[in-house]
Amino acid sequence: MNSSMVDWDLAVTTGRKLVSPGPTVTAAEARATVSQLRDFAAEAHGHVAGFTRLDAPAGGGDAVVVVDRPGWIQANASGFRTVLEPLVEKIQQKKERSSPVADAVGSKVTGVQTGSLLAFLATKVLGQYELFPPYGVDPTDKPGRLLLVAPNIVSAEREMGVDPRDFRLWVCLHEETHRVQFGGVPWLAGHLIAEIHDYLALADPSAGQAMKRFAAGLGAVVAAVRGDESASLVDAVQTDEQRVVFDRITALMSLLEGHADHVMDDVGPEIVPTVDVIRERFDKRRGEPGAVDGLARRLLGLDAKLRQYSEGRSFVSGVVDLVGRDGFNRVWTDPTTLPTRDEVLDAPAWCRRVAPDLLPA
Repeated sequence: MNSSMVDWDLAVTTGRKLVSPGPTVTAAEARATVSQLRDFAAEAHGHVAGFTRLDAPAGGGDAVVVVDRPGWIQANASGFRTVLEPLVEKIQQKKERSSPVADAVGSKVTGVQTGSLLAFLATKVLGQYELFPPYGVDPTDKPGRLLLVAPNIVSAEREMGVDPRDFRLWVCLHEETHRVQFGGVPWLAGHLIAEIHDYLALADPSAGQAMKRFAAGLGAVVAAVRGDESASLVDAVQTDEQRVVFDRITALMSLLEGHADHVMDDVGPEIVPTVDVIRERFDKRRGEPGAVDGLARRLLGLDAKLRQYSEGRSFVSGVVDLVGRDGFNRVWTDPTTLPTRDEVLDAPAWCRRVAPDLLPA
């Protein structure tokens, strides 16, 4: 958004100040980790492209970037600004009048809030496909990069006591799958960006609706503090119209994350000797956050994000079992062949709709 809505410079500064630096490593260890992650990302491409049968270009140049936590904050703040900026004018046109002073104060407040959120998330993410390029770059002109967050990968492998070489390659298999998904399906990035734009454009900026959403959000916070695992700030503050779009986005993200998990586990045994140990310990780590961490995850909807992995993985595996890998790949035909939220939980239903000719008699 623009300066009257989010002070992005303040968001980055706040995030950098609040985020912890990560595990202690020597300069030599840091260099070796960065080099190994780059090599594994390049190696993973061949495995992923061959297994998925998606025709995606191999990464080169700056296609893979290894970052620290502050670097991840900078990249994501810039990416968020890229995708949100085109909507600012529309939102401002609907927005009730406010004073320049109020706008300036509001942008500072949202800047601090955004920075605090980025600082929290920067300690959790192992890697990501950067769908939105840096601010000022047209998303349709420049493909996204693969970001690997070295401190978080090292922290996770130490915490779980797994083999560093195997774990790093395993992570690269997952993240490279995302790059292959978007690289091999030309319409996918534009579709997801359009869905996000639709979701945000449906927000009601009027003061009355804002107060109702604030009250609902406050109720969600109180419920989460009291232990209600279903309480979500994201669900509480969105409109009914937004919820329809949000369901479509959730289904798509379940597909993308589940497909990546499916690939890393099916390809893994061939090149990652300890893949079974890694999966067991990684799933256990996902499900055991601390008390404060768990509260924050519920409020931000991150527990739903974790369900996307398991539900999406079950969907992909179920479809492949029923109609094979080529049948599953019909999911990439166009937006109409993407699974609905209900179909993510019912692989046979998707097969009956999209690939009935491949189902066994």
